Formats: sequence, structure tokens, C-alpha cells
Amino acid sequence: MAEDVRMETKDLSVYYGKHPGVRGVSLPVHDREITALIGPSGCGKTTFLRALNRMHDLNPIVRVEGQVLLDGEDIYDPGVDPVLIRRRVGMVFQRPTPFPTMNIFENVVAGLRLAGVKDRKQLQQAAERALKMAALWDEVKDRLHQPAVGLSGGQQQRLSIARALAVEPEVLLMDEPTSALDPVSTQAIEDLLTRLKENVTIVIVTHNMQQAARVSDRTAFFLDGELIEFGRTEQVFTNPKDPRTEAYITGRFG
Repeated sequence: MAEDVRMETKDLSVYYGKHPGVRGVSLPVHDREITALIGPSGCGKTTFLRALNRMHDLNPIVRVEGQVLLDGEDIYDPGVDPVLIRRRVGMVFQRPTPFPTMNIFENVVAGLRLAGVKDRKQLQQAAERALKMAALWDEVKDRLHQPAVGLSGGQQQRLSIARALAVEPEVLLMDEPTSALDPVSTQAIEDLLTRLKENVTIVIVTHNMQQAARVSDRTAFFLDGELIEFGRTEQVFTNPKDPRTEAYITGRFG
């Protein structure tokens, strides 16, 4: 594994029963960069993303083959704890997911409490740090004990990001994190991603071609469960090597 590669898949396939959702994908994820996964609906982007932190373990009909290496170690090895992997590789979903019965503070520290952290001062410091990283601290610092569901959609998504960041993950997976948001909130999340990559490696699934071009360092194009092309974002968008990539980027299908 190259020095600047934080994660890597080797011949990764994911099956829903007998149906392959992803087939034989080998892809490096470079440290402290944003990697965008693009492609039409149903092409395997989210299936691939969820394999990177063993989310498929929660679905009994899904089978994963091949390797996913995190710092050179296969996260699917029998002795590896999937709960620990999900702390090291966080996940932010398409729609904001605040816990409705919890206040803002408790939402942010939920993962730390699950990990057994009880010290109030430690929790407070972690919450402040995560909220600042998520560019939300100034907006909520005076109402940490109010319900999280009172926040706007964009704020709720940044709260979801803060919750993922509170456990200090090495990698952050994001499944279309702005698809349910208005343009102003989308811009705020994109600005946030650019700052976050200084501290954490990010993999983002997006349907928005312009967003991939704006925020990512590298882009992977998926089609029918296969990785068609991967490279520097500028190269993929301006000089794609595969005609199918060019056809998708120029809007001829998808």
C-alpha cells in the first residue's frame, strides 16, 4: 500500500443474494483527500461505500468478497471488530439523522457514550471540538440542551457530521450528504468538506457532477457495479480515458 493511501479495496465484490451489486473493484483512497464516487442511479456507488465500514454486516442477505484495507489491515478479517471499524470509518447519510429524543449536545456525543466515555468534561470538550469542525458551534453554543429536531435541515446535516467527527474517525464516508438540502446549505457543506480534509480522509457519493468537480481531488466513475475509470478529478472531467465516462459526464446518459 502506497504511503499516501489510507484505504484500499482489492477485487471487492458485494452480492445481494446471488445478484452482484459491485464487481471486482480495486480502488485506492488517498489520505486527506476527497474521493468522489459518481455514476447513474443503481450503478453500485452506495453499495461500494457501505462496504468500506462493514455496514453490510447488518443485512443478512449481503455477502462481501475481496479485501478492504485500512492502514494495510483487512477490515473483514475474522478477528476485526466491526464496531471499532465504524468508529475509525464514520458515515454520514443522505438525509440528516438527528436522534429526535436527544438534545443537540447528546446527539453529538452519542457515539462517545456508546464507546464508554462518561467523563462530563471530556464529553463537553469533544462536543465543542466536533461542532467547531462541523462549522456549527457559533450557531448552537447557546442552545446545546434544546432539541436537535429544532435545527434547520442544513444545520441537522452538519450536526450529523459533528456526531461522526466526535469519535475522531480517520475516514469519513458521505452518501449524497447534500441531496436533501437547499443551495445555501449545500454550499455550507461543500465549504466544510474542503476544510475537513485537512484532518480526515473523505469519500463522497454524489449525483451532482458539478459538486464532484468542485470538491473532490479524485473521482471514480461506476457503471453497472464496475469501476470504469478513476483518476484526478480534473483529468476525469476534462480528458476521460473511457468513452463511457465521457458520455456520462457530458449528459448523454444517466
